[in-house]
Amino acid sequence: MSKNQNKLGNCFLGSTYAFLYLPILILIALSFNNARYSTTWHGFSWQWYSLLFQDTDLWISALHSLVLGVTAGCISTLLGTLAAIALFRFKFQGKSLLQGLIFVLIVIPDIVLGIALLMLFSKIQVPLGFFSLLLAHITFCLPFVIVTIFGRMTHIDKNIFEAAKDLGASEFIIFFKVTIPMLLPAIIAGLLLSFTLSFDDVMISYFVSGPSFEILPLKIFAMAKLGIKPELNALCTIIFLITIVTTFSAQLFLRKNKHA
Repeated sequence: MSKNQNKLGNCFLGSTYAFLYLPILILIALSFNNARYSTTWHGFSWQWYSLLFQDTDLWISALHSLVLGVTAGCISTLLGTLAAIALFRFKFQGKSLLQGLIFVLIVIPDIVLGIALLMLFSKIQVPLGFFSLLLAHITFCLPFVIVTIFGRMTHIDKNIFEAAKDLGASEFIIFFKVTIPMLLPAIIAGLLLSFTLSFDDVMISYFVSGPSFEILPLKIFAMAKLGIKPELNALCTIIFLITIVTTFSAQLFLRKNKHA
């Protein structure tokens, strides 16, 4: 009975992973297919990647996404680190409510947040472009950074900070010599996670972007409306690999964080 259960469980697990990743594997395979308009394999070719690197507009959009992702990631990580430390170390009125609101931002549908930000930017007359995208990306990245770093801080003994004070360390020294080194793996994980979220976002960016600053996900979305071409398969493969690398790097730092 136990062996049958194990076989059934392995079969179910394998089917689930196949359902999740088979479309991605097909996309990657077709990005190397020598045929332009056929899903039948016609031989291995690098030509679609070659054509991809010759598209200047595409790489300008990619550069925009890179700059936006790095900037939003760094600002979100800085603000998220300070917020997580404040939530952990200090007691103040409304603390539980504030923690609950952070989780609301994580679970709120992207389309709701996108429309809300668009209405806000229109009301306060923020021009749609890089700055509006940056504010929007910080908004949805920040809660993930806070949760990541706060999760690490819950495993830290508060007596460490009291011991540092007893030894004569100032708050400044405690912050840079005690707190930051202990949080460093979580901070890096939060940075990589926020960069990935920013780099991949379509829904919220669609509402708050402007014609002066086109980012890669929206460029891909516009290309897909005209039909799926092999160049698009190649581009999506590259983005998938970037996402995999950053996600696994974040997970690696989180594992170090748990064992620290």
